[in-house]
Amino acid sequence: MTQRIAVLPGDGIGPEIVEQAVRVLRALDLDLEFVSAPVGGAAYDLHGHPLPPESLALAKHASAVLFGAVGDWKYDTLERALRPEQAVLGLRRELGLFANLRPAILYPELAKASSLKPEIVAGLDILIVRELTGDIYFGQPRGVRVLEDGPFKGEREGFDTMRYAETEVRRIAHVAFQAAQKRRGQLCSVDKANVLETSQFWRNIVIDVAQEYPEVELSHMYVDNAAMQLVREPKAFDVIVTGNLFGDILSDEAAMLTGSIGMLPSASLNGSNQGLYEPSHGSAPDIAGKNIANPLATILSAAMMLRYSLGAPVQALQVEAAVQQVLADGLRTADLYEAGTTQVSTSEMGDAVLKVLK
Repeated sequence: MTQRIAVLPGDGIGPEIVEQAVRVLRALDLDLEFVSAPVGGAAYDLHGHPLPPESLALAKHASAVLFGAVGDWKYDTLERALRPEQAVLGLRRELGLFANLRPAILYPELAKASSLKPEIVAGLDILIVRELTGDIYFGQPRGVRVLEDGPFKGEREGFDTMRYAETEVRRIAHVAFQAAQKRRGQLCSVDKANVLETSQFWRNIVIDVAQEYPEVELSHMYVDNAAMQLVREPKAFDVIVTGNLFGDILSDEAAMLTGSIGMLPSASLNGSNQGLYEPSHGSAPDIAGKNIANPLATILSAAMMLRYSLGAPVQALQVEAAVQQVLADGLRTADLYEAGTTQVSTSEMGDAVLKVLK
């Protein structure tokens, strides 16, 4: 049966890196159909909205979504509802993509590119499970208002609301425990329970869910300590589960341990394993069109798509092995280049992965 892939390149370097991932997927012996649509700033320029109805409909009816990146400084003056970033937030909400999986793996060939000493970070293989549709990013009420009392009465105040429903916490906890079952059996839940009621609520529910997974070792860590331990002793972690805000920050920190954020893929899944797959980095408008961006995070995101949404784990392993091989061959895009390696362009890196696959 033909499986449709919604291809949403977005802005900046998005089209360049997505093109390479599509080339890799086309090279596999699979019955895939690729349909493209604009999102982000590109969609705003064409249709006056970052997530037009046609693009959303395509995503909803696809087996999976391959997403590039959105954003550009020139859209910063738009009202928030029309900014490019609303495209990915809208897709998460409309498709119910509540579970974000971000593996942080340091390939042996990139040990020197990491921001940490090789002896601390060599062999790194952790998975961050981030809740994606709740927390302060989606909580209501939010906005700007005039204070009616207190020491700053009469002044304007900006406010957002951090909130989680029990079902939201339970379902992401199950995803994290099940992931830990398939790995080293260790799960660290990250919160700020010493300060936030939301976090204490989160912790209590995770502890309750843990009773269903006695073989998984559960620990808890405050987010500030977790940020420090990711730098101090990153290999002590196996699976980390946390909320939307903390997960956003920690996963970007973990990206630098892998040598470059250009190496960090991600999968955002709903309850039916329909997923949106994207690199963890941004649109990098300053280098857009220069053919120098690293496409490997997007190619590795395509591998996650094969594994989680398309039922093709063998092909996922083939793509991941091809990426490791081109790194072993000494090929590097500009973000990873160092003396003794060969610098290649975005398209040349795609060529190299395809050559290994074939």
